[in-house]
Amino acid sequence: MAHILIVEARFYAHLNDMLIDGVRSALEAEGHSHEVVTVPGALEVPAAIALADQSGRYDGYVALGVVIRGETYHFEVVSNESARGIMALTLDGLAIGNGILTVEDEEQALARADKTRKDKGGEAAKAALAMLALKDQFGVA
Repeated sequence: MAHILIVEARFYAHLNDMLIDGVRSALEAEGHSHEVVTVPGALEVPAAIALADQSGRYDGYVALGVVIRGETYHFEVVSNESARGIMALTLDGLAIGNGILTVEDEEQALARADKTRKDKGGEAAKAALAMLALKDQFGVA
């Protein structure tokens, strides 16, 4: 079974708790183990994954966080650059499920984070597992 690291940008604790609940449910349902590490914000998630991968302790990763649009351009920077960093790592061969929500308001975040509604945490966990399976299919270590 796989050992997955959940990297969470814990800016909105109540929303992250919901996302993590979805991730844990999806991973545990398949018999996989996990750990959680917290970083200050979504921009730090790719760096934390890159550092963790150097340890060789994890088979895959789930990136979590919530970015809610504000009145400044900061939303676009955080949303785009965190996604770009995660995508770069996936192109380097890491199995990552991206569960960083980028939304207009808290209600959209609640709908996506709640595992009884859209369950984006669970979907991110399943994406990481799907990428692990693909690595196995292609014989990539």
